[in-house]
Amino acid sequence: MEWDILKPLWERGPMAARDVYQHVPRERQWAYKTVKTMLARLVKKGALTYDQIGNSYLYRAAYTRDEMTRAATGSFVQRVFDGAMQPFLAHFAEHVSEDELKALRTELARMNRQKRRRGKTR
Repeated sequence: MEWDILKPLWERGPMAARDVYQHVPRERQWAYKTVKTMLARLVKKGALTYDQIGNSYLYRAAYTRDEMTRAATGSFVQRVFDGAMQPFLAHFAEHVSEDELKALRTELARMNRQKRRRGKTR
């Protein structure tokens, strides 16, 4: 649910609460007050920052989408798989299509090449 608040800020940059409210998925059927409450909670958690402009607040994501994704994934793997990546990846691979699996292999090969290049420069 918090990601529904963060997505518009990542995609469009800093926004006022009313603008965030306009961009949350309609199927959530959230009231404006709910969005304001969630914005305040995300500020308290450190996921958002804001600038006060008169009586309004301009909210911005404190972390990039990539940073938040890495943290959430790491937390999930730690909780569910005791930090072990192999069982996580095996479970994940069972639920992807052949095209997605091919794309993953390509990405893993790219990352491996990049990692080897970094290792040579040290």
